[in-house]
Amino acid sequence: MRDALERLRNAVVARPPGESDLVPVQQVGASGRSPSKRRGVHRPLRMLPLIELAVLAIMVAAPLVLNERAELITLITNIAILSLLAISFDLCWGFSGIMTFGQALFFGVPGYVIALVGRDLGLSQIWLTLPLAMIVGLSFAFVVALFLLLGRRPTPIFIALGTLTGSYAAERLVSGWQYVGAGNGLSAIKLLQVGSHELVEGTEFYALACIILLVVYLGARALVRSQFGLVLAGMRQNEERLDFFGYRVQIFKVLVFSLAGMISGLAGALYGYHQGFIGPGNMGPGLSTQAVIYCLLGGSGTLIGPVIGTAVIEILTYVLADIDSIRQFWPVFLGLLLLGIILFQPSGILGMVVSARERIGSYGSRRKGARQPG
Repeated sequence: MRDALERLRNAVVARPPGESDLVPVQQVGASGRSPSKRRGVHRPLRMLPLIELAVLAIMVAAPLVLNERAELITLITNIAILSLLAISFDLCWGFSGIMTFGQALFFGVPGYVIALVGRDLGLSQIWLTLPLAMIVGLSFAFVVALFLLLGRRPTPIFIALGTLTGSYAAERLVSGWQYVGAGNGLSAIKLLQVGSHELVEGTEFYALACIILLVVYLGARALVRSQFGLVLAGMRQNEERLDFFGYRVQIFKVLVFSLAGMISGLAGALYGYHQGFIGPGNMGPGLSTQAVIYCLLGGSGTLIGPVIGTAVIEILTYVLADIDSIRQFWPVFLGLLLLGIILFQPSGILGMVVSARERIGSYGSRRKGARQPG
């Protein structure tokens, strides 16, 4: 297994996503050191950590600057919550190569569950409902993954259409189900409670959303830079090569798909509590497509890129919401934006400043004396 991991590491590091199969390899002299190291040439500045720190600083400073603007606090809270959805999609597509157009399905269903638990059982304790939403999201995604991914080698278009169909079917089902409010959705959702304290919309809820986003981000970051992340990277690049190394690709796909569903479920619960409403559109293809745009605009395979993409889209939506001539064509604009990204800047905003080799990250600890690629 260790030898297989080492060979896989060499294969992945030798060809980061987006680069040619033929990557020049540094010549190593008799001393065992590359010429650049002998001449004292420093490594290029790593941009991702700087961008992550900048985003963190903005998250901390935002409520201090916007303290008097309640609608802007609501906006940045929505950005933090929807960033969780975007990160979940990035884990599927950006790191694993699983194209899903149904990520909102695992966002909306847990949102409905916590709304019904609050309405019918009177429960909204944070220690109960948020873990419940995560379990629902994980379980539902696991069932979908078993159907779509396990025991077969599905094409990307099969997965995309399968998840899109599920998202659309769930939206139509809920729209006609009176028990869950039909087309009107569920409103007046019970406030999220921490002990006897109720979290209302404002800086308190923003702080909670940011803490959860930070924890999820750091957890996902550690995951994709681990040995598990190495397998995901290999899976995205070349499934046949992974099979040759002895890995069961379908098992890893089910695991990462289920994990992404859990993160989406957490985001859906937070969204329902923050908005006080959950509706059919929160599990439909529209929101699923937004998650795709968030990720691709910011830069897939980076984790921080989807957060930036979410912020850009949501801020544009807020700024242009009062302009009727633009608002009615907003879906068209988003579609054209997605097409433009795919055609002209597939690596997204971060692709302008972050290299493909840096995006791939550092996968686990290398054994002492292990051979370098090349």
